[in-house]
Amino acid sequence: MSKIISVKGYELFDSRGNPTVGARVETDSGAVGFSVVPSGASTGKYEAVELRDGGKRLCGKGVRLAVKNINSLIAPTLLGMDVSAPQKADKAILELDGTEDKRRLGANAVLAVSVALYKAAAEDKGVPLYRYFAGEYGEITMPLPMMNILNGGAHASNNIDIQEFMIKPIVTSSFSESMEICAEIYHTLKKLLAEKGRATAVGDEGGFAPDLSGNEEAIELIVEAIEKAGYSTDRVKLCLDVAASEWAEGNGYFLPKSKKRLTRDELISYLCELSRKYPICSIEDGLCEEDLEGTAELTKRLGEAVQIVGDDLFVTNKKRLQKGIEAGAANAILIKPNQIGSVSETLEVIRLAKEKGYKTVISHRSGDTEDTFIADLAAGVSAGQIKTGAPCRSERTAKYNRLLFIEQENFN
Repeated sequence: MSKIISVKGYELFDSRGNPTVGARVETDSGAVGFSVVPSGASTGKYEAVELRDGGKRLCGKGVRLAVKNINSLIAPTLLGMDVSAPQKADKAILELDGTEDKRRLGANAVLAVSVALYKAAAEDKGVPLYRYFAGEYGEITMPLPMMNILNGGAHASNNIDIQEFMIKPIVTSSFSESMEICAEIYHTLKKLLAEKGRATAVGDEGGFAPDLSGNEEAIELIVEAIEKAGYSTDRVKLCLDVAASEWAEGNGYFLPKSKKRLTRDELISYLCELSRKYPICSIEDGLCEEDLEGTAELTKRLGEAVQIVGDDLFVTNKKRLQKGIEAGAANAILIKPNQIGSVSETLEVIRLAKEKGYKTVISHRSGDTEDTFIADLAAGVSAGQIKTGAPCRSERTAKYNRLLFIEQENFN
């Protein structure tokens, strides 16, 4: 048994230049786990609560309180515990917090320690983190990338309402081939935009963020890029993150950039029409986080042909996922550990989704870090899919490079 001898918190920075929480866990065997957690821009109202300091310092976004909670409350609770059972340590932290949404200690503090615990547990066992997870899930599987190459919505200061336009290779022999395909399409899209006099600056997640005539021009440009890169839409499909919670207004939806108002039925019909016209294989958060019934209707109409993903709808929360399952809402779930606040709870949600036939997509956040935890998680739990941005910006490429390394280590 290796005992935890040190738990320390740190105030660090994420990819948007905002403060975030890091944690380091050390054991008497010499095993160490270090983590730096991300933060979202487009966040669901039911997510676990990040603890921010407020006030003038760092625009109110400092995390000294969260770090203090690690050092003065969480650390004394964990010292002397067995690192080989990180789920028990997680449970002790959750009991210490005592709230449903982690508001006492801060989900950012809880997750930072939780990830560091699992990393230390893997190192103590002498295995890579992905293999530690695979010990429970039985096999290591490389995920397909759902690569964000064009940004709108809350992720870009342009005039496009849909938040993410992604590409997903569906006919591929390896993760490395998927990356080649995506990178070639990404660079082809950049050339296309430049030729058309459009901006090629990137948004938070590395996708391009030009002003365009609207959502359909964005889709058509990506289809053109796929074909000009030498691929077909039989081999590479499109995925949308609508992020409709950002549009919710009263009993309907208001698209702030195009100034359009839509009822629930009109929005569902619009998404169905886009799926009919274009090679779309996945739609995330097509309706808002409160609209379980609308998501169930969208699933009924498109679910046999299109992956309907719940993000804000489920917020990696087991109770909310169970409600969705009972209502027939969505057929896939986005997994963001910082939405729920601990690794053990994240694993419980993944387990429930798999048991009920829901596909899983492991996801980054728009304000991410160089931490590659989600890459190991995706491969280790055989998630099947990962969202971690464009092949641009080091906090995104760090995850892709980690997955390329995992593939080389196991399948070549």
